[in-house]
Amino acid sequence: MKKYAYPSVLTIAGFDGSGGAGIQGDIKAISALGCFATSVLTALPVQNTTGVKSIYPIPNQAVKQQLETIIDDIYPDAIKIGMVHNNDLVDSIHDFLLLHAAIPVVFDPVMVATSGHQLINDETIQAVIEKIFPLAAIITPNLDEASILAQMPIQTVKDMYKGGEKIQNLGVKNMLLKGGHLNAKELTSLFFSETGQVHEFHYEKYNTNNTHGSGCTLSSAIASYLALGKSMEEAVALAQDYVHLAISNAKDVKIGKGNGPLNHFFNPQKLIKNEMVN
Repeated sequence: MKKYAYPSVLTIAGFDGSGGAGIQGDIKAISALGCFATSVLTALPVQNTTGVKSIYPIPNQAVKQQLETIIDDIYPDAIKIGMVHNNDLVDSIHDFLLLHAAIPVVFDPVMVATSGHQLINDETIQAVIEKIFPLAAIITPNLDEASILAQMPIQTVKDMYKGGEKIQNLGVKNMLLKGGHLNAKELTSLFFSETGQVHEFHYEKYNTNNTHGSGCTLSSAIASYLALGKSMEEAVALAQDYVHLAISNAKDVKIGKGNGPLNHFFNPQKLIKNEMVN
């Protein structure tokens, strides 16, 4: 009898009880794209659409046990990583990734809150650069995070090219530099390929507050498309199309009193069954 498996994506990230970002947003995006989502919790923020009220860390030993337990049972086809907020967690994830180097890793380097406050200290940022960047297939910083990594203000597309080159010199393979925070009429993002090419993506900007979790959703979508067998270039393009449409389909919906979520399920795909090879 034939046996089948679903394409599986593991998300390693924090909690969002309001359902738009973090692990909840990741699981929605992964599921909507026809993959099976598993998760490892790294932190417990108390938040809603109006912002983060407080953050409770998950003990590092608990994170390690979660990683070991999940991968012993359901081996992922791709991994998405969100905020890594201390050095011990960096070390644990680094050691875990070394043991499973064949799995493509999408790292969303969450470093700055919407308020502009830096969420992790400089020592942890340096540890992330040295230990996680080389093991990631792609990183997906926004302009605030890219400004920290490139050690320069990034406010224009020209700045994005210059800053992106600096970040790639830190040992990054592929990078999608997200331009959602540009003061411009359209959204421009740059994909820096490990081949040395840079590709521009342009999208219409919507007048909406419903973009909470867009970064989490984008990185999870890239991981999902990689799990589905797409090339890196295809995964980056398809993931951005998905997020753009998810925002478009939620732009006039009222969820919560602050920044609302995307519509992850505007066109949900069935779980895809791949025949297993013995």
